[in-house]
Amino acid sequence: MIELRTPKEIDEMRAAGSFVADVLTELTAATAVGTNLLDLDRLAHRRITERGAESCYIDYHPSFGASPFGKVLCTSVNDAALHGLPFDYVIRDGDLVSLDFAVSVDGWVADSAVSFVVGTAKAEDLRLIDVTQKSLDAGIAAAVVGNRVGDISAAIGAVGRGAGYEVNTDFGGHGVGRTMHGDPHIANDGRPGRGFPLRAGLVFAIEPWLMQSTGEIFTDPDGWTLRSMDGSRAAHAEHTVAITDDGPVVLTARSS
Repeated sequence: MIELRTPKEIDEMRAAGSFVADVLTELTAATAVGTNLLDLDRLAHRRITERGAESCYIDYHPSFGASPFGKVLCTSVNDAALHGLPFDYVIRDGDLVSLDFAVSVDGWVADSAVSFVVGTAKAEDLRLIDVTQKSLDAGIAAAVVGNRVGDISAAIGAVGRGAGYEVNTDFGGHGVGRTMHGDPHIANDGRPGRGFPLRAGLVFAIEPWLMQSTGEIFTDPDGWTLRSMDGSRAAHAEHTVAITDDGPVVLTARSS
């Protein structure tokens, strides 16, 4: 069911958005050569406890997951595109890291992701991250009253395809509110003018993700991590966005 939020409810969601943004900023700064993925998860867990928030991941067990996720942070490294299950891995120079974080604060959910290179960066990795971010920006710009969900999808896909990347539509954006995943689904490619009409009060996560040289993925033996079929690197960008009569509002905007 697609739900509309009142201006008061959207204002209440800002606390969750700010918290997610602040934790992702802290986690990004804490990620360096020699950092263990499990330490990042522990830091995120500590911040959740201190805030009195609730993780959207730790007990999450959808049909595509092998078991409850068991961690509070998705850590996808290099060829891992999405749902990276933290494990005993130490970050190396040049690793491309994506962090995805979703929590509930006072009953409202916010969800966001960021990708970056640790240490020495290759030009092709920086380009992948940049195009992924521009895809997100294009999707947000299309999230206005009068458009349709397909306009967001088309805007995202046009940027990725225009840069020469294949666009996978198996996983994409989704409604956000009292739970992490709701309607509508927002594919990362599509046709403009199609789908649910965008109205003030809609809140959803927009999340493009791209891989360098394939559009195909497979599930890691851990039962969660989705990796590129050919081993090429991946990037992921995501924000929780509210549609208002004055335009889209990014609830998870980071200060830096």
